[in-house]
Amino acid sequence: MAAPSRPEHMLSQVTQLWSMLDEMAEGSPESYRRFMQLQLEDAKQYCAPPEPHLCLQTHILDPSEKSLFINLCRWKRVPAPKSPTDPIPLSAGPLEEMSDKAELYSVIDIAYNPTVLQRREENQAEMDHLIHLTFKYVEEHYHLSLSHSYHIATFTLKGSLKRMKQSLRGGPPPAPLFNRNTRNELTLDQIRHSLGEKDSSNAMLLLNKDVTQSKVHLIEEIASMDLPEEFITPAYEMTITKDANRKPLNIELKVELPKVSSVSECELSISRDDVIVEVPEKYRLQLDLPELVDEEATTATFNKGKGVLLITMPIP
Repeated sequence: MAAPSRPEHMLSQVTQLWSMLDEMAEGSPESYRRFMQLQLEDAKQYCAPPEPHLCLQTHILDPSEKSLFINLCRWKRVPAPKSPTDPIPLSAGPLEEMSDKAELYSVIDIAYNPTVLQRREENQAEMDHLIHLTFKYVEEHYHLSLSHSYHIATFTLKGSLKRMKQSLRGGPPPAPLFNRNTRNELTLDQIRHSLGEKDSSNAMLLLNKDVTQSKVHLIEEIASMDLPEEFITPAYEMTITKDANRKPLNIELKVELPKVSSVSECELSISRDDVIVEVPEKYRLQLDLPELVDEEATTATFNKGKGVLLITMPIP
């Protein structure tokens, strides 16, 4: 008898998973409610975008000398190490060449779990070691020779916020982790384990093998086996409201999201010159704005009946 194909095997496991969840809902409704709440909280953290933390400035020595800026970013989507002796996961964007006036320089964005950066901020020796491992990652991954002298820039991010988010999200993001444990309740990992599923969602590449004797843990780059997400570009209308003297006051953006039932499903990212609207696995809209806006004063409302998101962005 031939072994079942992978799609059939996955369908069988999904069926078993739903069956176990149904049994939990019927046998222990309160446990089921808490379990689903934990998964929703984890999913919300997983969808949050990366944020800038600090920017390191150093130099590429070989193959050609130029300045290098390393944006260290916080991203809850990157898992924290399971123990102090485990390698530190990271997610990295591509090495990009840019120019500023007459200077040519390179930029790379590297994201760690926020707890990794917070703990090392409290211990300068550990922070220095994390930076050293970050340099080693860049050297080995891109076949470069770097100066290991550096300074922390006065700004937290080199380049635009939009470019950084695109850089990190364009690479292979880590899969969501559901690893919270509640007494006498099953987590999703435990349910998967009970089905005999092998965890293949995260593939990790071990780096810095030349420092394996170090008591401080190493670094791992996160790769993903997930299929790329496919988004629909929603219909939209952008208008500029003006006062009696024809001075621009606001940019209003109406986005039609008929498959969305709640504003909580929407992820909104606004900078001074662009806006990104995302609904995971459904919609994605990215637009350059015709005027600079005050992102802090921006408001968004969702008309559930019409399925329309209205974003009002004041023009300073």
